[in-house]
Amino acid sequence: MNENSTSLRSKTYPIFIAFLCMGFGDVVGPMVSLAKQSFQLSNFTAQLLPLMGFIMFGLLSVPLGIYQDRKGKKYLLLLGLIIAFTGLMIPILNGMYGPVVTFESNSIGKFYILLFSLLLLGAGATTLQVSGNPIMRDVSQPGSFSSNLSMGQSIKAIGSSMGFLLPPLVARPLGLDWTILFPIYAILILITLIWVYAIKIEEKREMGSKPVSLAACLKLLGNGYVFMMVFSIFVYVGAEVSMSSGVPILLKEKYGITDFGLLVAWALFFLPIVAGRFGGALILRSLAPRKFLIFTVMISLIGILMMLFGTMTMAYFGIVLTGLGFANIFPLIFSITVDKMPERSNELSGLMVSAIVGGAVIPPVMGLLADNTSLLVGFAVPLTCVLCIAWSALVTFRTK
Repeated sequence: MNENSTSLRSKTYPIFIAFLCMGFGDVVGPMVSLAKQSFQLSNFTAQLLPLMGFIMFGLLSVPLGIYQDRKGKKYLLLLGLIIAFTGLMIPILNGMYGPVVTFESNSIGKFYILLFSLLLLGAGATTLQVSGNPIMRDVSQPGSFSSNLSMGQSIKAIGSSMGFLLPPLVARPLGLDWTILFPIYAILILITLIWVYAIKIEEKREMGSKPVSLAACLKLLGNGYVFMMVFSIFVYVGAEVSMSSGVPILLKEKYGITDFGLLVAWALFFLPIVAGRFGGALILRSLAPRKFLIFTVMISLIGILMMLFGTMTMAYFGIVLTGLGFANIFPLIFSITVDKMPERSNELSGLMVSAIVGGAVIPPVMGLLADNTSLLVGFAVPLTCVLCIAWSALVTFRTK
């Protein structure tokens, strides 16, 4: 291995840790039930928590892609870490961490503090997504972008899993509250901020690339292939959020499994996603991304069908299989699209990260359909989403 390859590989390490921090934004999922209990919230009010993060993806991604083109990817990556760190410090400075916290006095005020904190955390996670995905290409050896991006997304899944695992496995046995997540996250982000700042990254500027503007982004979205891939990200994130929220209800209502806590939800759905992304990073070292995308989408379809039309045992296997199938869809779509148009990486990053807002749009559609028909019929929504991605995968496979 030559010196240049060794240098590039060493620069991937802090970027991988940045992906870990990127996953902290997903804490809004498990935090719904935790905050609902602490603040005695209604279901609607508790759902404002994940909405905070998704709003940021929809509002900021494209403007951040434009800003990144002018200031650079490393600059934006550092900015995202600073924003997320600021969001985590707000509840810490207001005493909302550590031992079991009581929110009886001024609980409404502390809830609004929490909302503002998550708004900043969501903004930081959005900024990290816009900058982290394309900067991985700058620190990757030729031909390793898809593999490294899958590895980065698997590390991001570990960061997401911390919100599920730390409260029941660490905080409660030690007599601590779930808000201990804030200082833990803040320390990890501070370490990452210092590490990323210390490395030198040579950002690639492709021949023929032009300054990014909002008009250029909208014009790029008019490209049929780009629109298809951005839409695939939109429906994928919507399908993943729909599955993660609908699976516990399915097992409870159809199979009578009532004790389905954060740990079991993680073990059945998110653990396969983590394992699938690590495995995908290895597979992509020898298999073309376009072929692997078709393979992983087919696994997702089989998993959902097993959930809907099988026995309880098949449903369990179906949930696990769906998680494995979902694992690499996002990094594959992202890397395939950027590799096809590397000179437009900043616009593409902004457009595809903005499509994460699908996680706020599609789950209510599933819920509305389930309320007016049945829960099983409601799962037709994520199934349809995966079928849309399957079409995109076939088009991509046929496109050189």
